[in-house]
Amino acid sequence: MTFKPKFISFDCYGTLINFEMGPTANVLFKDRVPTDRMPAFLNSFRAYRLDEVMGEWKPFFDVVENSIRRACKTHGVDYRPSDAAALYDAIPTWQPHPNVVEVLEAIAPHVPLVILSNSMVDLIPASVAHLKAKFHAVYTAEEARAYKPRFQTFEYMFDQLGCPPDQMMHVSSSFRYDLMTASDLGFMAKAYIDRAHEPAREGYGVSRLTDVRQLPGLLGL
Repeated sequence: MTFKPKFISFDCYGTLINFEMGPTANVLFKDRVPTDRMPAFLNSFRAYRLDEVMGEWKPFFDVVENSIRRACKTHGVDYRPSDAAALYDAIPTWQPHPNVVEVLEAIAPHVPLVILSNSMVDLIPASVAHLKAKFHAVYTAEEARAYKPRFQTFEYMFDQLGCPPDQMMHVSSSFRYDLMTASDLGFMAKAYIDRAHEPAREGYGVSRLTDVRQLPGLLGL
Protein backbone atom coordinates (compact mmCIF):
# COMPACT_ATOMS: atom_id res chain seq x y z
CA MET A 1 0.00 0.00 0.00
CA THR A 2 1.25 3.48 -0.83
CA PHE A 3 0.27 6.83 0.65
CA LYS A 4 0.08 10.36 -0.76
CA PRO A 5 0.28 12.65 2.28
CA LYS A 6 0.25 16.41 2.06
CA PHE A 7 3.14 16.51 4.58
CA ILE A 8 5.37 13.89 6.17
CA SER A 9 6.44 14.64 9.73
CA PHE A 10 9.39 13.06 11.49
CA ASP A 11 10.55 12.61 15.01
CA CYS A 12 14.17 13.78 15.07
CA TYR A 13 16.21 12.17 17.86
CA GLY A 14 16.29 8.41 17.65
CA THR A 15 14.51 8.34 14.29
CA LEU A 16 16.73 10.55 12.11
CA ILE A 17 19.57 11.48 14.46
CA ASN A 18 21.25 8.71 16.42
CA PHE A 19 20.04 9.42 19.96
CA GLU A 20 23.13 8.75 22.05
CA MET A 21 21.92 9.84 25.47
CA GLY A 22 22.39 6.33 26.87
CA PRO A 23 25.87 5.78 25.41
CA THR A 24 26.90 9.27 26.54
CA ALA A 25 25.71 8.54 30.08
CA ASN A 26 27.48 5.18 29.97
CA VAL A 27 30.81 6.89 29.34
CA LEU A 28 30.10 9.68 31.84
CA PHE A 29 29.22 7.30 34.68
CA LYS A 30 31.52 4.37 33.94
CA ASP A 31 33.66 5.17 37.00
CA ARG A 32 30.63 5.50 39.27
CA VAL A 33 28.35 2.70 38.14
CA PRO A 34 29.56 -0.92 38.08
CA THR A 35 29.33 -2.64 34.72
CA ASP A 36 26.72 -5.14 35.90
CA ARG A 37 24.48 -2.33 37.19
CA MET A 38 24.84 -0.01 34.22
CA PRO A 39 21.89 -1.41 32.17
CA ALA A 40 19.49 -0.87 35.07
CA PHE A 41 20.87 2.62 35.67
CA LEU A 42 20.44 3.59 32.01
CA ASN A 43 16.94 2.09 31.94
CA SER A 44 16.00 4.28 34.91
CA PHE A 45 17.46 7.36 33.21
CA ARG A 46 15.38 6.61 30.09
CA ALA A 47 12.19 5.97 32.08
CA TYR A 48 12.57 9.17 34.10
CA ARG A 49 12.95 11.20 30.89
CA LEU A 50 9.54 9.98 29.75
CA ASP A 51 8.04 10.78 33.13
CA GLU A 52 9.55 14.26 33.10
CA VAL A 53 7.92 15.23 29.80
CA MET A 54 4.41 14.16 30.76
CA GLY A 55 3.56 17.24 32.82
CA GLU A 56 3.79 20.95 32.20
CA TRP A 57 6.45 22.08 29.77
CA LYS A 58 9.92 22.83 31.11
CA PRO A 59 13.21 23.46 29.27
CA PHE A 60 14.78 20.28 27.94
CA PHE A 61 17.87 20.92 30.04
CA ASP A 62 15.65 20.54 33.09
CA VAL A 63 14.25 17.30 31.71
CA VAL A 64 17.76 15.91 31.37
CA GLU A 65 18.91 17.25 34.73
CA ASN A 66 15.90 15.97 36.68
CA SER A 67 16.05 12.58 34.97
CA ILE A 68 19.72 11.91 35.61
CA ARG A 69 19.46 13.21 39.17
CA ARG A 70 16.52 10.87 39.84
CA ALA A 71 18.36 7.92 38.29
CA CYS A 72 21.37 8.64 40.52
CA LYS A 73 19.16 8.81 43.60
CA THR A 74 17.43 5.54 42.73
CA HIS A 75 20.70 3.68 42.26
CA GLY A 76 22.71 5.33 45.02
CA VAL A 77 25.11 6.99 42.59
CA ASP A 78 26.93 10.23 43.26
CA TYR A 79 25.39 13.06 41.21
CA ARG A 80 27.54 15.98 40.07
CA PRO A 81 26.17 19.32 38.81
CA SER A 82 28.32 18.94 35.70
CA ASP A 83 26.57 15.69 34.68
CA ALA A 84 23.47 17.28 33.16
CA ALA A 85 25.54 19.85 31.27
CA ALA A 86 27.77 17.13 29.80
CA LEU A 87 24.75 15.14 28.60
CA TYR A 88 22.90 18.16 27.20
CA ASP A 89 25.93 19.68 25.49
CA ALA A 90 26.58 16.43 23.61
CA ILE A 91 23.26 16.58 21.75
CA PRO A 92 24.32 18.91 18.89
CA THR A 93 27.25 16.59 18.08
CA TRP A 94 25.10 13.52 17.38
CA GLN A 95 24.95 12.44 13.74
CA PRO A 96 22.25 10.98 11.46
CA HIS A 97 21.63 7.25 11.30
CA PRO A 98 22.99 5.58 8.15
CA ASN A 99 21.11 6.31 4.91
CA VAL A 100 18.87 8.96 6.51
CA VAL A 101 20.29 11.90 4.57
CA GLU A 102 19.91 10.15 1.22
CA VAL A 103 16.33 9.09 1.97
CA LEU A 104 15.30 12.59 3.06
CA GLU A 105 16.86 14.11 -0.04
CA ALA A 106 14.97 11.60 -2.21
CA ILE A 107 11.60 12.37 -0.60
CA ALA A 108 11.90 16.17 -0.24
CA PRO A 109 11.16 17.04 -3.90
CA HIS A 110 7.89 15.10 -3.71
CA VAL A 111 6.48 15.58 -0.19
CA PRO A 112 7.27 18.52 2.14
CA LEU A 113 9.33 17.37 5.13
CA VAL A 114 8.51 18.44 8.67
CA ILE A 115 10.28 17.78 11.97
CA LEU A 116 8.33 17.59 15.24
CA SER A 117 10.87 17.23 18.02
CA ASN A 118 11.02 17.21 21.80
CA SER A 119 13.72 19.83 21.52
CA MET A 120 14.45 23.51 22.02
CA VAL A 121 14.50 26.35 19.51
CA ASP A 122 18.23 26.97 20.03
CA LEU A 123 19.14 23.26 20.19
CA ILE A 124 17.50 21.78 17.09
CA PRO A 125 19.30 23.78 14.32
CA ALA A 126 22.60 21.92 14.69
CA SER A 127 20.84 18.58 14.31
CA VAL A 128 18.79 19.76 11.33
CA ALA A 129 21.99 20.92 9.67
CA HIS A 130 23.43 17.41 10.00
CA LEU A 131 20.40 16.09 8.07
CA LYS A 132 21.22 18.32 5.07
CA ALA A 133 17.84 17.87 3.34
CA LYS A 134 15.44 20.78 2.85
CA PHE A 135 12.68 20.89 5.49
CA HIS A 136 9.43 22.73 4.98
CA ALA A 137 9.17 23.35 8.75
CA VAL A 138 10.79 22.39 12.05
CA TYR A 139 8.68 22.51 15.22
CA THR A 140 9.85 22.01 18.79
CA ALA A 141 8.26 21.18 22.10
CA GLU A 142 9.41 24.59 23.30
CA GLU A 143 7.18 26.27 20.71
CA ALA A 144 4.27 23.94 21.42
CA ARG A 145 4.79 24.34 25.19
CA ALA A 146 4.36 20.59 25.54
CA TYR A 147 6.38 17.46 24.87
CA LYS A 148 5.38 14.39 22.93
CA PRO A 149 3.54 12.11 23.61
CA ARG A 150 1.07 14.82 24.67
CA PHE A 151 -1.53 15.68 22.02
CA GLN A 152 -0.78 19.40 22.39
CA THR A 153 2.57 18.99 20.66
CA PHE A 154 1.00 17.45 17.56
CA GLU A 155 -1.92 19.88 17.60
CA TYR A 156 0.53 22.77 17.48
CA MET A 157 2.00 21.28 14.30
CA PHE A 158 -1.44 20.86 12.70
CA ASP A 159 -2.29 24.47 13.46
CA GLN A 160 0.98 25.79 12.06
CA LEU A 161 0.70 23.74 8.87
CA GLY A 162 -3.04 24.31 8.46
CA CYS A 163 -3.29 20.60 7.79
CA PRO A 164 -5.34 17.92 9.57
CA PRO A 165 -3.71 14.64 10.61
CA ASP A 166 -5.71 12.59 8.11
CA GLN A 167 -3.69 14.25 5.35
CA MET A 168 -0.30 13.53 6.93
CA MET A 169 2.17 10.70 7.56
CA HIS A 170 4.21 10.56 10.78
CA VAL A 171 7.50 8.67 11.05
CA SER A 172 9.18 7.65 14.29
CA SER A 173 11.23 4.94 15.96
CA SER A 174 9.11 5.23 19.13
CA PHE A 175 5.60 4.04 19.86
CA ARG A 176 5.53 5.54 23.34
CA TYR A 177 6.54 9.06 22.33
CA ASP A 178 5.01 9.28 18.86
CA LEU A 179 3.13 6.49 17.20
CA MET A 180 0.51 5.71 19.84
CA THR A 181 -0.45 9.38 19.88
CA ALA A 182 -0.32 9.55 16.08
CA SER A 183 -2.73 6.62 15.96
CA ASP A 184 -5.09 8.27 18.45
CA LEU A 185 -5.05 11.49 16.44
CA GLY A 186 -5.91 9.77 13.17
CA PHE A 187 -2.88 10.28 10.92
CA MET A 188 -3.37 9.06 7.35
CA ALA A 189 -0.28 6.88 7.76
CA LYS A 190 2.29 6.01 10.40
CA ALA A 191 5.72 4.49 9.79
CA TYR A 192 7.79 2.82 12.50
CA ILE A 193 11.52 2.76 11.83
CA ASP A 194 12.54 -0.25 13.89
CA ARG A 195 15.88 0.68 15.42
CA ALA A 196 15.62 -2.00 18.14
CA HIS A 197 15.54 0.47 21.05
CA GLU A 198 11.82 -0.09 21.59
CA PRO A 199 9.63 -3.10 20.77
CA ALA A 200 7.17 -2.99 17.89
CA ARG A 201 3.52 -3.04 18.93
CA GLU A 202 0.53 -4.39 17.08
CA GLY A 203 -2.84 -2.74 16.65
CA TYR A 204 -1.81 0.83 15.81
CA GLY A 205 -2.05 0.67 12.03
CA VAL A 206 1.68 1.26 11.65
CA SER A 207 3.92 0.27 8.76
CA ARG A 208 7.02 -1.36 10.29
CA LEU A 209 10.24 -0.64 8.41
CA THR A 210 13.50 -2.40 9.23
CA ASP A 211 15.50 0.02 7.08
CA VAL A 212 14.83 3.71 6.51
CA ARG A 213 15.47 3.09 2.80
CA GLN A 214 12.08 1.34 2.69
CA LEU A 215 10.30 4.63 3.43
CA PRO A 216 10.17 6.04 -0.13
CA GLY A 217 8.35 2.88 -1.18
CA LEU A 218 5.46 3.74 1.15
CA LEU A 219 5.16 7.00 -0.78
CA GLY A 220 5.26 5.34 -4.18
CA LEU A 221 8.71 6.76 -4.92
